[in-house]
Amino acid sequence: MLTLAVAQPRCTPYDVAANVAAHAEAVRAAGARVVVFPELSLTGYHLDAPVVPFDLVGPLVEACAETGSVALVGAPVEGPHIGVLEVSGAGVRVAYRKMWLGGGEPVRFRPGDAPAVVEVDGVRLGLAVCKDTGVPRHAADTAALGIDVYVAGMLEHSWDSDVLGDRARRIAVEHGVWVAMASFADRTGEGYASTAGHSAVWDSSGGTIVSAGTAVDTVVRAVIPAGAADGGA
Repeated sequence: MLTLAVAQPRCTPYDVAANVAAHAEAVRAAGARVVVFPELSLTGYHLDAPVVPFDLVGPLVEACAETGSVALVGAPVEGPHIGVLEVSGAGVRVAYRKMWLGGGEPVRFRPGDAPAVVEVDGVRLGLAVCKDTGVPRHAADTAALGIDVYVAGMLEHSWDSDVLGDRARRIAVEHGVWVAMASFADRTGEGYASTAGHSAVWDSSGGTIVSAGTAVDTVVRAVIPAGAADGGA
């Protein structure tokens, strides 16, 4: 089994150092082996934000080393791409690049070219970022890699909060996997003055296991059972 948390930290626009500190605080509070964060969580949803240098992520590496955690973090990465960073006590790497871009994203970013999986303690986590979750092909191609949990960093307007549950339940039922979504709760750029929050984890039947509200700096956790993709709810 694996303890997984979804976090919706406070976010300071463009300020990577401040956001890394908030992420490190969330990791220490989570008490989880894996902590998932929203889309572009290290910069905020600002499409002109620079690529995040890995050396600025050091305090989060330290927090992961202290807690034995793996953090899956949203950031602009080289390409440029909208990326998911895998951060652990061993360091930082780009684990996934968002494949399905929306809105003004294609003006700045390139789409990633392949789905990706991170394996932690034998549990296989398929990675996604926001619009990916609304594209059935993405979930199908990721599930085909053999996953236990479909994990996504999200950003939705407050009036679109139902999108999270609708997509999560569809993916869970169609592919027989657990789903975890970390959703932005703080205000951010590109017109997102009010965001959805409601980060949550769903089991492979589409049932909600744990859900956050709309408050910033909330972390909720769930225990993913062994054999989650085989219906181990």
